Amino acid sequence: MDKEKISESLLNILKNSPDQEFQVQELADDLMMQRADQFKLIVQTLTKLERQKKVILNQNGAFTIAKDDSMLTVVGEFHATDRGFGFVSVDPEKQDYFINPTQTMAALNGDQVEVAELKAPDSKTGRGPEGKIVAIVQHALTHVVGEFFIDPTQHYDESTIGEIKLKDKKLAHYRFLVNDQGLHPVTGEVILAEITAYPNSHLPGILKGIATKVIGNVNDPGIDILQVVYQHDLPTTFPEDVMQQIANISDQVTEEEKRGRRDLTQQKLVTIDSIESKDLDDAVTAWKLPNGNFHLGVHIADVSHYVVPGTPLDDEAFKRGTSVYLADRVIPMLPPKLSNGICSLNPQVERLAMSCEMEINPLGQVVRHEIFPSVIKTSERMTYKAVNNILESHDEKTIKRYQELVSMFETMAELHKVLKKMRRQRGEIEFEDDEAQIILDSKGHPVDIVLRQRGIGEKMVESFMLAANETVAAHFRKLNVPFIYRIHENPKPEKMMSFFEALSSIGIQVKGSLKDIRPKMLQGIIKKVAGQPEETMVSTMLLRSMQQAKYAPEPLGHFGLAAADYTHFTSPIRRYPDLLVHRLIRHYSENGINEAAQAEVKDQIPIIAVHSSQMERKAIDTERETDAMKKAEYMADHVGEEFDAVVSSVTKFGIFVALPNTIEGLVHISEMHDDFYEYLEKQLALVGRRTKRTFRIGQPIRVKLLSVDVDQKEVNFKILNPQDAPKTNLLKKYGNSEQSQRFNNHHRTGRNGKKSFHSNQRAGFKPFKDKFKKSH
Repeated sequence: MDKEKISESLLNILKNSPDQEFQVQELADDLMMQRADQFKLIVQTLTKLERQKKVILNQNGAFTIAKDDSMLTVVGEFHATDRGFGFVSVDPEKQDYFINPTQTMAALNGDQVEVAELKAPDSKTGRGPEGKIVAIVQHALTHVVGEFFIDPTQHYDESTIGEIKLKDKKLAHYRFLVNDQGLHPVTGEVILAEITAYPNSHLPGILKGIATKVIGNVNDPGIDILQVVYQHDLPTTFPEDVMQQIANISDQVTEEEKRGRRDLTQQKLVTIDSIESKDLDDAVTAWKLPNGNFHLGVHIADVSHYVVPGTPLDDEAFKRGTSVYLADRVIPMLPPKLSNGICSLNPQVERLAMSCEMEINPLGQVVRHEIFPSVIKTSERMTYKAVNNILESHDEKTIKRYQELVSMFETMAELHKVLKKMRRQRGEIEFEDDEAQIILDSKGHPVDIVLRQRGIGEKMVESFMLAANETVAAHFRKLNVPFIYRIHENPKPEKMMSFFEALSSIGIQVKGSLKDIRPKMLQGIIKKVAGQPEETMVSTMLLRSMQQAKYAPEPLGHFGLAAADYTHFTSPIRRYPDLLVHRLIRHYSENGINEAAQAEVKDQIPIIAVHSSQMERKAIDTERETDAMKKAEYMADHVGEEFDAVVSSVTKFGIFVALPNTIEGLVHISEMHDDFYEYLEKQLALVGRRTKRTFRIGQPIRVKLLSVDVDQKEVNFKILNPQDAPKTNLLKKYGNSEQSQRFNNHHRTGRNGKKSFHSNQRAGFKPFKDKFKKSH
């Protein structure tokens, strides 16, 4: 067979199976060309075809067909998993493309890629489309952070001086080689390195780069969190031009600044925050009116007065988008001189504010409101603990200390109940969630993890902030002017269908139409299972079905709060969208709402909305990764101990369990020795074939801590009491043995024989604060 025939035959084989990879030997067998001289000819032909970009040599050393003009291609973002495969999101309204591990072209997480569709989505089964990456449009990862080391077992080339220890699980299969063109760090130093070469078929699993900065030593206190900060590309200092600008800002409110503002310094206003808070950006007051209504005043630090558009300070605030709260530090949106100083509503000093005063009737309806700039002076810096002592514990010492304010707090508590009842009646979806505080010692080591208790003080302030946010949003929606809103869109019908099917499998029937999902309908489901064994599972499944809240220029409402209008007005110290809201309030107040005034701000709002949503996600990811790392570090001191836990998620490769202190870890299916367990996806259950023992979300369980990998943030348990698990007939009713067996055989050890997975990658189980609480 001549070279042209061989080339044509090879291309036909690859084109006929575009979703498969072929080793050279397989292709030789298909062509019945096994002799050494024939094999050499095939290798030469494949090499030529690769140079011509007609075939692709992938990271496994196998060949696939390259993009061909007949293939439908789209561009999207690649989301890698730590097990090799990934997904490409192209359109938020459509399903993601599944990408087999052999079809990724060594794309890294976050890369913009071109995808060729191999299999169309199947509406009958709900299975999404499958694709192969045919080109990397743009790499998202430009630098890495990690500990520099020299591996004595490796024979580096002359230009390589060592390696970086990569902690990111999605880079676990890669090595990072440092060349000699940049800095020359020493072993044990944590460095920032710029990527100069990405993995490809000829250098699979290899990243290369130069050291650009030494961050510190691996043993320095707090260096682990600093690594996370650098890896997420968060700023660690403010630029010099920003510091020069704020040096000219007065530490006190001047007489000139008070002009044109309403003087509220005689009102009894208080801030109510946690004990450790330093940036106090909201103050409240309340009293009963003669007509039986309530006066509620929400007064927010007027950051927009100090952060002026077009200045270095504003550019930096926009770039950061939000403050980031980590276990041992805060990365603020604004320099401390502002956030903890002139913009913080500290007691007994004058401060500039943006005020929203509301008259609220006994039904919780805002019947009158005003939004205006003001000058305020808070009477006290209250803590949640002190307010709770007054309203819940009735502590005599605390009551005596704040006796002049006690009646106001009692009025606030009454108003909170009114507002809470109103929100519940309209359909607000309530989820109970435990938030943990990680206690660190002076060296940054976690010594305890305690639950944050939410008393009436916390809930009361939340009610007042929600009322102000809704009032401001409704005000500007009715004016029909360009504005920025916080939106939480309706769940997608396909997600709701899966949710209702899962409910049906556990005997819960839902009344209502999928075409018209209302918050009250879902609130009713939560009420129905409240206090029941199924409560946790149902809440988790519902959270999975919800969309993420985001910022947008359209007033689409907030589904979770059952609010027609919603924005973020109350935290301009730590959120850029709130700062924009204040700016827009001032803009329309000073310039009116004519076409010229609207045109001046219209174009910038969508840009700020998208960027702010992106920075919010980055902040959440950084906070989550830091918490997971410190929780794993805390558990490393408790290996071998036993714990009470509950099942928090069920996957095909095992079950995730949560301890009372919110720490989560995995019981890998390979540790479930008492039976062969099959995964029922729609029922979110693992069921034993022989014993019928069933594990589902919310189930109490006793576990033993087997191992911890702090670097990979992995916490691994085994079940101590499998015999106590309830037995069901789910497998007989819903099982598909052949399919389940394939799942189990594949995931007993995973593709690389690993038994553990990231403690926060729970197959769709998102922490409550990510999808709902943050949306407030």
